[in-house]
Amino acid sequence: MPLRMASPILRFPIATALRQSLAEGYGAAELRADLLAGLVVGIVALPLSMALGIASGVPPQHGLYTAIVAGAIIAVLGGSRAQVSGPTAAFIAILAPITAQYGVGGLMVATMLAGGLLVIMALGGLGRLITYIPYPVTMGFTTGIGVVIATGQLKDLFGLTVAQWPVHLPEQVAAMAAAADTARPWDFLIGLFTLAILIAWPRILARLPHAAQKSLRFVPAPLIGLGLAALVAFVIHHFHADFDVVTIGSKYAKQNGIPQSAPTFALPWSFPDAQGNPLGFSFALFRDLASPAVAIALLGAIESLLSAVIADGLAGTRHDPDAELFAQGVGNLVAPFFGGIAATGAIARTGTNIRAGAKSPISTVVHSLFVLVSMLALAPVLNYLPMASMAALLLMVAWNMSEASHFIHTLKHSPRSDVSVLAVCFLSTVVFDMVVAVVAGVLLASLLFMRRMAEVSEFRLIGDHDPNRMRGLPKGVVHYDIGGPLFFGAAQKAMQELEVIGRHYWAVVLDLEDVPAMDATGVVNLESAIKRLAKNNTLVVLSGVRAQPLQAITKAELLIHWGHVAVCETMKETIELLNDCAPEPADLTAQRTGAELFSRLTPARGNDAVAPPAKDSKPNPKV
Repeated sequence: MPLRMASPILRFPIATALRQSLAEGYGAAELRADLLAGLVVGIVALPLSMALGIASGVPPQHGLYTAIVAGAIIAVLGGSRAQVSGPTAAFIAILAPITAQYGVGGLMVATMLAGGLLVIMALGGLGRLITYIPYPVTMGFTTGIGVVIATGQLKDLFGLTVAQWPVHLPEQVAAMAAAADTARPWDFLIGLFTLAILIAWPRILARLPHAAQKSLRFVPAPLIGLGLAALVAFVIHHFHADFDVVTIGSKYAKQNGIPQSAPTFALPWSFPDAQGNPLGFSFALFRDLASPAVAIALLGAIESLLSAVIADGLAGTRHDPDAELFAQGVGNLVAPFFGGIAATGAIARTGTNIRAGAKSPISTVVHSLFVLVSMLALAPVLNYLPMASMAALLLMVAWNMSEASHFIHTLKHSPRSDVSVLAVCFLSTVVFDMVVAVVAGVLLASLLFMRRMAEVSEFRLIGDHDPNRMRGLPKGVVHYDIGGPLFFGAAQKAMQELEVIGRHYWAVVLDLEDVPAMDATGVVNLESAIKRLAKNNTLVVLSGVRAQPLQAITKAELLIHWGHVAVCETMKETIELLNDCAPEPADLTAQRTGAELFSRLTPARGNDAVAPPAKDSKPNPKV
């Protein structure tokens, strides 16, 4: 049985992935598989966590703290068995501007607020709703993030010295162009060397004998590329003093490089601001960081649940979206108190974890412990990694993340509306930021969804030209058939057709049998149409109304306010009702109204489905 929280308000499962893994039977074989997978993914996560921390504008140890603290917490509490969480490239476009404006402390506070929002989203059961965000939106800002990441790495790849790194990409390009004369050739060569190894290693591995491939298949390219680049730079510098590249240790010399210590507890607002002073606690700061926190929470939710879905496909498992969202919230809420930044599910590391044979979330906990032990044991060595090599690693991440071929294919072959959403999200991410991109993309996609809902709904005004559909109905009746949901956009279009009905008909049949749902806009437009028909005292029969539309109509009290409206469950019942109150030819000549004839018939029929005449309804004065 999944663990459930005591309060009825918070009654949803937590730690479902871990509990299910243990309940299915967890022995020595599963533990060995998780230990191996955790070590493999830990090797991959170690350089990536540092690189992603640097790209987010913070010293590299904050990326390591994120993998250690948030990675372990999310694994234990989450709903995905093989999900690996930590700093990701997707966050760079959001986090780097926050760090530039508010400093490390501001990023910690924004991450903490985002964690709280994720917990609230999980408690509200929004884990499943996040998956409804359209593909063009996610593809647009994902490719845009790839461009932003790649552009930001050119500074370190060329060894440029930029006094103040701008927030947005156009200004960043201008700043790098202005600092072109500060380029360092040795850094660029080391960066190219690293990039060449990162690209060539999978190809080299594929050409090795089968036995060698089997033994080296879990050795990641970043370990080989960064390790060789650091070794080459160290050896050349030893023999040639003029060969000098910027390393992590020299870049963060004021902070003494990567500390050889475990993360310690500290209040998020005790970290420095953009000027290097302690940030300090203030509600005004919280208000300023609310908007970036929302963007972090939304992107974190999307990225983590997308990664969990991919993990299900690779491992043949099934994740719990609300439990995963709750775990992501708690991880991001706690991590800033130990120097961590925003974390979410990492698709590449999750895939590596599964391919390495992970059986349960314990493998992700092992990954966090490996990063911690490596930091304690290898911090002095890690400080020798060249910054240009870290930039080369992130260029590879950006290229893989952008999925350029899928982006181009979508532009060429998708409907025009999807292409417009894709372009808006992409350009908004590149020119502005992720907050603008997500809001603009979701808003545009919602508007297009409204239009499509109106397009798929069908409305047919049936008269004497279609005798088969009018069979059994008396003369002077018009049949209006509506198909599809009466939501915003479609509702007004559907009801506008009724404006052509005037004194020519004494009754109108609104066939709602094919209307599965109706929202408030549909109810309002339906009432407006009924009101127009009331001017002619035209009888309105709602035929074949389903449960949800009937509930909406009843709640809006349409049947009470208007006495010329009847509700019938089937078309057979509708035909019987209209034939019972059909006027004689003489009545039609005298222009006797359907509402008048209907009101005379109602007491005799005793039909509970027929609404009584409203107290304030006024008959047509011309009759």
